[in-house]
Amino acid sequence: MLFGSEPKAILANGLAERAMDADGLRRTLCSLADPGSTVFCGMREVRPGHIARVTRDGIQQIAYWQLTDSGHTHDVPTTVRRVRELLEDTIQRQLIADVPLCTLLSGGLDSSALTALAARFSDKRVRSFALDFVDYTNNFTPGPMCGTPDGPYVQEVAKFVGTDHTDITLSADELMDQSVRAATLRARDLPSTSGDIDSSQYLLFRAIRQHSTVALSGESADEIFGGYPEFHDPAHVQADTFPWYGSRAYVNNTSQQYLDPGLIEKLDLPGYLDGQYRMALAEVPRLTGPASADSHERRMREVCYLYLTRHLPWLLDRKDRMSMASGLEVRVPYCDHRVVEYVFGTPWAHKTFDGREKSLLRAATADLLPESVVRRVKSAYPTIQDPTYDRNLFTRFATLLNDRNAAVAPLLSVESSRALLNASRNVRGVERILALQDFLSRP
Repeated sequence: MLFGSEPKAILANGLAERAMDADGLRRTLCSLADPGSTVFCGMREVRPGHIARVTRDGIQQIAYWQLTDSGHTHDVPTTVRRVRELLEDTIQRQLIADVPLCTLLSGGLDSSALTALAARFSDKRVRSFALDFVDYTNNFTPGPMCGTPDGPYVQEVAKFVGTDHTDITLSADELMDQSVRAATLRARDLPSTSGDIDSSQYLLFRAIRQHSTVALSGESADEIFGGYPEFHDPAHVQADTFPWYGSRAYVNNTSQQYLDPGLIEKLDLPGYLDGQYRMALAEVPRLTGPASADSHERRMREVCYLYLTRHLPWLLDRKDRMSMASGLEVRVPYCDHRVVEYVFGTPWAHKTFDGREKSLLRAATADLLPESVVRRVKSAYPTIQDPTYDRNLFTRFATLLNDRNAAVAPLLSVESSRALLNASRNVRGVERILALQDFLSRP
């Protein structure tokens, strides 16, 4: 039995085989948290809330904590007050540190509320950091998941709250630097399927580590309080699959169009995802009392559970690996188990009582924030919009297609890839193939 805190620790032992099978490739292409699995053959993860017990009879995973339905009896005003109390308590606890501490600030509701509460309870001026890109505002193009640039909101919050703020500004050359991409790959221990999001996080954390050792981040607020657009789109809510696949097209991501048709047929990604979806549904804690008769309430309970157990772990794993690669500890107050348990058990009508996303969080922290941030619609983690980055990416991909000895070549349909490269200019698809090439060719 070999064990370690991350795959590379296990793979350092000669007994461990560094190989990825079809299931590992499925997990990679779908960017899905498949509890207990990894992309490597024969290697398993200890599931969240579990311990692993090794005996002569083998390995057994035993749950020590899991989400349950304890029944929610509070009205909306009481629920809002309780959310505020829980957030104040957990942030005060997580501010305790013997080393320099900061917050990650995007100008969105989650990070702004966290920063404001940290500033209120800190005995010294809080440092805050934000990610930016060269000429980002000038190149910014609104999209369905990113309607406004972060910069103006970040500056407003920093001034309103009174933080010691710093912008970390990155360039296309930095994101394309092969040493950075190699460091990102090593940190994640799997193909870097998020492209510039992964490398920008790594560079952001590396820059922050020069000033602070601990950072507070707003991860999980969207999953807990219902912040993603899919939570509020009936088509996604009622879809008989993971709700986020529709708008973000993970299942039908055009990276698959670059792969060999025979491989795609063998992988059967729709079948894999359906199996994962059914397994996740079977775990959902069932509603009790009068709410159990409400079909919409039951479905929203399922949606919340899917996000918390199959989407959030993917994000937290990336955050943890990118930060620790630079020696930065990132704490996530919204993941406090008391916050998660309380809000998970809250009726969906409470979570949307003002007709918007994240109603409870907004109401609980509105007095701490500028009105513009309270009203701001969710905007996703920013990605670089410099056309130079895309051109460099496509140039590297074209070179890859001409290399018959490339590690990823046996998985590709080269002719289709050339045609698609000229026609679609699909950045995310190309990122995934390049990441897979880097992963497979790594010594």
